[in-house]
Amino acid sequence: MATRLGLGLPQMRQYDIGKDVPEVARTAEQIGYDSLWVFERALFPEPATQGLYGIEGLPWPDEYRHVADPLVTLTLAAAATERARLGSSVLVAPLHVPFQLAKALASLDAASGGRVIAGLGTGWSHDEYAAASVRPFEERGQVLDEVIEVCRAVWGADPVSYDGRITKIAPAEVGPKPARPIPILLAAATKKAQRRLVDHADGWLPVAMGVDQLAAQWRELQDLAAERGREEPLQTVLRANAVWTPKAYDGANRQPFQGDVTQIVEDLAAYAELGLDEILIELQATPRDAQQLKDLATEVYEEARAAGV
Repeated sequence: MATRLGLGLPQMRQYDIGKDVPEVARTAEQIGYDSLWVFERALFPEPATQGLYGIEGLPWPDEYRHVADPLVTLTLAAAATERARLGSSVLVAPLHVPFQLAKALASLDAASGGRVIAGLGTGWSHDEYAAASVRPFEERGQVLDEVIEVCRAVWGADPVSYDGRITKIAPAEVGPKPARPIPILLAAATKKAQRRLVDHADGWLPVAMGVDQLAAQWRELQDLAAERGREEPLQTVLRANAVWTPKAYDGANRQPFQGDVTQIVEDLAAYAELGLDEILIELQATPRDAQQLKDLATEVYEEARAAGV
């Protein structure tokens, strides 16, 4: 069975969000992509107080200077499509008020006919937390826990009630409800985050980091699920951040998903061998405009299917 393929929607500076998001979404669905995805970057600190991913000295990529809101982007895509699932990889959960996020996701799922995938994480940017978070950075794990609990409560049967650190819901009717239970996927790398995933979420959102390393992390997560008595299978969506070049990349230290279409597809095939459910291909950073993004997405999809991915 072929691996499901998803496509990252255009959110960056070179795109006209109102025009290009619906057009790319429609085209991707027509090509055959199974899902459409967004990510979240709230701001670009200038100067940066910390490196990318919290790694000292690692610069933020220039394309992060202008990233459209993920829920607005998904809403535009939902209105333009009928079949493709609509996911986030990831929403930085502590930057959102839990009740409002739960309500927005439920509304989007109801409007789209049950197509939302709630991919959540804790983020890493101190500057984003200073600007937008509901609690301090040090409490990010606790906030994610509460977001998950509030979502489950709000999406469940009425009357809804909840008594948490941030959220207080007296018994109330809360609608609309999702069209079906929205899967919650987490980006989990640490042991504590993996336990949260196994115990409270529906699946995993890893990032392509090298096939062997990812395979080891996947085995570790499966072992943890067995150890903790989880019976439901873990859904998996791999994020592949592609750096496309028109010509083959001939550097000695080529990174995964760096190069021309043939090289990107070769990497897709290698990761597909791991047996993950789906691969999200993020292509939007290097194309100059939406037309080039659509052309590239078409070429990648067709070559991947021809290669048996």
